[in-house]
Amino acid sequence: MTGWKAAYVGILPRSHLDGMTVEADARRRRQHFKRSKAATTDLVAVDTLGRVVGWACFGPCRGTGTSAASGELYALYVQPSLIGTGIGRTLLEAVHARALTSGFDRMRLWVLEQNTTARRFYERAGYVADGAVQADDYDGVSVSEARYQRTL
Repeated sequence: MTGWKAAYVGILPRSHLDGMTVEADARRRRQHFKRSKAATTDLVAVDTLGRVVGWACFGPCRGTGTSAASGELYALYVQPSLIGTGIGRTLLEAVHARALTSGFDRMRLWVLEQNTTARRFYERAGYVADGAVQADDYDGVSVSEARYQRTL
């Protein structure tokens, strides 16, 4: 949760960020994945003391008009104090390896257009914006996302 809040400060409304709780987020994610027929894979990075320092989640690409061989990175977060240490890159490489063994030959993801740090991270990893955009509403504020993709 701290990774999510740190990533979106200044992008999403403060009211939305302040109202987020770990419990509500976990409940929302469980409900989403329960409704979905798609299998998801969670990868967790832990430090030498066994503390969670990063998390990534992927599965089949959502939406219409996508092939069964297209996977989607649903989330990738790193403990804010550890951003830039290679944990995110290691998690993303692990996602790519697992996605290949799961039968995916392409990965897609959505990233907030204003999140330049994340956009640079994914671009350095070989992702390219494909021109698709969508917007979500956060406490009455429309926030745009760009879709990126990469061949594995």
